[in-house]
Amino acid sequence: MRLSDKLRAAGLVIILTWGWKRAAIALVAGALSALAMAPFNAWPVLFLTFSVAVWLIDGAAAGRWHGVPAAALSGFWFGLGYFVPGLYWMGYAFFVDAQTFAWLTPFAVLGLPACLALFTAFGFALARLIWPRDASRVLALAVSLTIAEWLRGHVLSGLPWNAFGYALSEPLALAQTASLVGLWGMTFLAVAIFASPAVLVDGGSRRPAPWQTPAVALLVLVAMLVFGTVRLTLQPTTFVADVKLRIMQPNLQQDAKFNYSAKAAVMQKYLTLSDRASGPRSTGVSDANILIWPESAFPFFLTREADAMAQIADLLPKGTVLITGSVRAPDLPPGVRVTRAYNSIYVIDHDGSVLSVYDKLHLVPFGEYLPFQDWMEKLGFVQLTKVQGGFIPGTIRRTLDVPGAPRALPLICYEAIFPGNITIHDDRPGWIVNVTNDGWFGISTGPYQHLQQARMRTIEEGLPMVRAANTGISAVIDPLGRIVAQLGLGIEGVLDAGLPSAIAPTIYARVGDIPAAVILIAALTIVLRRRFLRRKP
Repeated sequence: MRLSDKLRAAGLVIILTWGWKRAAIALVAGALSALAMAPFNAWPVLFLTFSVAVWLIDGAAAGRWHGVPAAALSGFWFGLGYFVPGLYWMGYAFFVDAQTFAWLTPFAVLGLPACLALFTAFGFALARLIWPRDASRVLALAVSLTIAEWLRGHVLSGLPWNAFGYALSEPLALAQTASLVGLWGMTFLAVAIFASPAVLVDGGSRRPAPWQTPAVALLVLVAMLVFGTVRLTLQPTTFVADVKLRIMQPNLQQDAKFNYSAKAAVMQKYLTLSDRASGPRSTGVSDANILIWPESAFPFFLTREADAMAQIADLLPKGTVLITGSVRAPDLPPGVRVTRAYNSIYVIDHDGSVLSVYDKLHLVPFGEYLPFQDWMEKLGFVQLTKVQGGFIPGTIRRTLDVPGAPRALPLICYEAIFPGNITIHDDRPGWIVNVTNDGWFGISTGPYQHLQQARMRTIEEGLPMVRAANTGISAVIDPLGRIVAQLGLGIEGVLDAGLPSAIAPTIYARVGDIPAAVILIAALTIVLRRRFLRRKP
């Protein structure tokens, strides 16, 4: 039996399957799809799994109400299969303080994926509503899942983690298309390309011939590779003159980071490690003019600890500044007890003066605040950071003045996973500084996925990123996504590097999601014409 015949037979089996077997097929297909994300980057598996998604929606036509409920149910199982192995690492955070939070692990490992799977269910249901009978149904799935993924990235503060577009981030040449269409355009392309083999099950009498759709998809993939290769070749990495970076990665355990009694030990480790020689010619922190420490670096309010600020001043030679994460107390009248705080970034001069401050805008639900905070606290719930009342969100996104370097755009932790939040109108930064603490998630796939998504922001915007992570992965990334230097996961050390130069604003940086919206509207127009307009004989 030829390969095409085997594929057709497999497709027909899936189309005709119902009941628990259908749910199992969707679940397994979703789980295999997670292999397309970091650190595996096995994106060719999506040619199989997204084809299965098409066949599941094809088979839903036998159900009631034009098969929409059946398609939605298949989408839910597909999404659940995708998000459980993709986000299992979130369960690690609940064992940092196991006595308090371990009982919530099933809700994180299964409950959150189940909620996110509702968006995939919506995508499948929407696809079924506009489902044509010919090869354009691949576009119907691409449009519908892109809309669903966009909603997942925005509804209830959004969580666009492992959006399907990230499957095209390796090899790096493929990822360059993000400079044109952004993450949501990449998501459309990923679904359309990888779902294309599904039409090979169609009868040979159809026009156009079934093989033409995957052939066009492969041509698009090759065009992306060529475009990316040319872009990478024509724009080598260059560096800002006279800027030397030192990133300190302490690999500090979470119980120490939030334990005030560990103040002295934490501070001493940071100071000693920051001044460590990194090679035979290194003289420590004096080699750099920008020292960077990770998110929430201290188990105390930094600027309220005079001895800590004095130690930092003693560490920094003249002309060197420190960029560090830290919790920040709000400005309150004397004698008022501090119960809430900001998650912030400070820029501190060599004399201990605070030059700039940024307060995190996009807080992590259940990590830094609780939805319906007051009501949930009355029921006895508390977020992982145990800050009563939750962290206070910042009010404005702005760049930071960094002496001796271009203005920097600060992003704290998972703020880097949101596309479109980078560029500030009339105040384009020269680089992005991302401080994070992925230590919550142990040695797992989570930190690799976080780096993958942060790197996509550099390609979209044409801006370099300097990333300081408590337990890793710290990295210096150029504006085309090339990793200039990095420290691996679970490693203690320092990383010395230059600061890559920014390039001219990309098309995405100039116009945002307009190109992706145009692509979606064009594809939707084709689908609706095929779905609702009968062809004349």
